[in-house]
Order: sequence, then C-alpha cells, then structure tokens
Amino acid sequence: MVVVSIICLTKTSHMETPMYLSGYNYFLPQSDVDLLEFPLNLEYLEAEFFLFGSLGYGLDKVAPNLTLGGPAPLGAKKANLDPLTKDLVLQFAWQEVGHLKAIKKTVKGFPRPLLDLSAGSFAKVIDKAFGKPLNPPFDPYANSINYLIASYLIPYVGLTGYVGANPNLQNAISKRLVAGLLGVESGQDAVIRAFLYEKANEKVHPYGIRVAEFTNKISQLRNTLGRSGLKDEGLVVPKALGAEGKIEGNVLAGDENSVAYDRTPEEVLRIVYGSGNERVPGGFYPKGGDGRIAKSHLPK
Repeated sequence: MVVVSIICLTKTSHMETPMYLSGYNYFLPQSDVDLLEFPLNLEYLEAEFFLFGSLGYGLDKVAPNLTLGGPAPLGAKKANLDPLTKDLVLQFAWQEVGHLKAIKKTVKGFPRPLLDLSAGSFAKVIDKAFGKPLNPPFDPYANSINYLIASYLIPYVGLTGYVGANPNLQNAISKRLVAGLLGVESGQDAVIRAFLYEKANEKVHPYGIRVAEFTNKISQLRNTLGRSGLKDEGLVVPKALGAEGKIEGNVLAGDENSVAYDRTPEEVLRIVYGSGNERVPGGFYPKGGDGRIAKSHLPK
C-alpha cells in the first residue's frame, strides 16, 4: 500500500495517534477524520433538499449507495419552481452528490441521518426568526422565491463550518478537500444571495414582508442560536457593517475586512438543531447528527 502523504503533527505536549483507514491510501489523524466526517451531516441535508426540490426524489433513487442505509428524509417534495430556478437548484443537487462522494473517498463516513425537510420544519425556523407565527405557515416548496429563501438557510452554515475547520486540519489531503468543498459551497451561497438580492425590496406574498427582511431575520436568528456573536449578515445591512463601512448592499457576507466568518461544529449544531444547544437535537435533525463530533454531544 502506497503512502501518499506524511502526517503533519501539531506542536503539542502529546502527539495524536494517527488513524489508518482501511481501503484508503493514506494516514489521517483522528481529528482530521472527525472534521471531514462532520460536514456529511450538512451535505446530506443539502443533497436531499436540492434533489427533491428540483426532481421530486432524492438520494435513494439517484445514488442509494451514498446513504449507507440511513432513513429516508421526512416531508421532502418537489418544489413549484420556474425553469431558471429549477435549473439552478438541479445544478446544486448534483454538486452535493459529488461532495458526498468526495468526502467518502477520503473517510469512511456514516449513514444518512434522519432529516426533517417538511414544510413544517422550515416554517418553524421562519416563525422563530420573526418571533411570531406567519399566517399562512411558510412553505418552502410553494414557489421559487420561497424556495430560494429556504435555500438561504443552508449552504452558508456549511461554508462557515468549513472555514472554521480548515485551520484545525493537519494533513494536506484534508486541507485540499475542505478548500475545494468550501469553494463550491461559497459559490452556491453567493448565487442564492445574488438571486435574492435582485428581489431584495420585493414583498413575499402573502406576508407583505420584503425579501431583504427575511434574510436579515434569518441571519439574526443564526447569530442568536450560534451564541458566538456576529457571524451572519443579511442582504441589506447598516452601512457600518457593509464592505469597508461604505455600503448597505451586502450580497456577500464577511467581517470588517470582507473575510468569511468561521463557525465551530458546536455552533453549526446549535443552528441546524434550532435549539441553540449542541446537546439538544431537533429542527432538521430530529435525532441529531452523526459522526464522532455530533454524537459526542448527544445524551448517552
């Protein structure tokens, strides 16, 4: 068996035992394995949401081998999309299938966790963001603008997780994979934000609420749930938060130097569980995430 990389060891008082993955041609430290497997939780979510939204079916039909027998997602269905949005979402869907393959070529991974992609699950997030129930309940599958707003919920959380993971990776193969995944996730988020930015001042029927207000409320909610300060920004911000403090338009989110924000796995879990607590599953993950990191926070 050929070893294609050398383990990079951290300068700590104790050396971490590297893990040799059966069937893979390289060694990875256990911490790298954990950080590469953790994003599978979000990649499964994105793949299923985009596949169902565009095609009306998911991984069980297009790539059943990637699910490893995990349960089918709850409530996912085909969205009522215009041709351009459907084409966009379908591209995202196949990209996510590729992401799952890329990660599983590097680490073993785990079965698809139980996902709640029902309209009710998204409605709960939107209600929490606005601090009141919307009437009628928000339905991500009803039309293109609703679906894009729902999509705003997803890739950005994943990309901040990749930004956060990168400096903690030791192996060059791990870093290359995360950099590649981050690049495409960032692109997806940018496209979603650009489409929504074009309609920022339009009101979402039947609520009479502007698109920009939906994104701002969602970003505020994610900041609150993450419990780590400002790491999320909507499409229109106070000028002080815009690029170089000079503009209110905010088609891309970034810090004071327009550098992407980072999140830890725990912050990601707090957000996608909708509980603000990495130990309390819910939201899109009724039984919690999988992998060593996510499972370490769940009740034994």
